[in-house]
Amino acid sequence: MIQVGTKLRVADNSGAKIVECIRVLGGSGKKIGTIGDVIVVSVKELRSYTGGTMKMKIKKGDVSKAVVLRTAKEFSRKDGSFIRFQDNAVILLNAQKQPLGTRIFGPVLDELRLLKNMKLVSMASSLL
Repeated sequence: MIQVGTKLRVADNSGAKIVECIRVLGGSGKKIGTIGDVIVVSVKELRSYTGGTMKMKIKKGDVSKAVVLRTAKEFSRKDGSFIRFQDNAVILLNAQKQPLGTRIFGPVLDELRLLKNMKLVSMASSLL
């Protein structure tokens, strides 16, 4: 369950590390986001980079949209089983609702395929 003020990890290589939810999109008065929902986030921390000159795709304080990838609250499947993760994670999106990063870290639920996010599913290293 993601709500306003929730701190989330970023599970892609866009350059952000920690973001904070400032709005859950979808419907009037929707207050809780689950896996596959689009939220508006503000970047709070950036990943440290100790290399040469790398161009960062995002800066601290930027506001962008994100898709919820994992939640610590259990997710119910149609067969009656539940899946729970250890963290809350998102993937940052650009204005065209395409992922900012080119890689996704960690597992991704197979239910994202049903939510028309095939680009995210194809970038994932492991599916659950």
